Amino acid sequence: MIFAGTRPNNLGVKDGRLAPCPSSPNCVSSQSTDSLHQIPPLSFTSTAEQALSQLKGIIQSLPRTKIITEAEDYLYAEFKSALMGFVDDVEFYLDSQAKVIHLRSASRLGYGDLGVNRQRIETIRALFNRSN
Repeated sequence: MIFAGTRPNNLGVKDGRLAPCPSSPNCVSSQSTDSLHQIPPLSFTSTAEQALSQLKGIIQSLPRTKIITEAEDYLYAEFKSALMGFVDDVEFYLDSQAKVIHLRSASRLGYGDLGVNRQRIETIRALFNRSN
């Protein structure tokens, strides 16, 4: 794919935190403090295992999505756009004590994303809340 770009090497959880968003507006993160990038985490009342399993099912149900990394408290998936094949990197970090799933969704290429990353997370949130 011409617009896939290269998988970033700064992904994953380091000291309980996902990578910070770049200054460009094509990224959202529940651990970001500025209004441009900030988005609430997902909340859950079930067990951590159930929450992650439910989230995985939602991600797998979405089109053009591939789970790359899966751990006990972490999911990383690539979402590909229908038209040009642009790839977005989407990460989920489960904090079982706080009963939240932190998330980060970022475009690999370009500057703006027309709100696609925020929209994707809100779609996932709606599906997650419906079955939680």
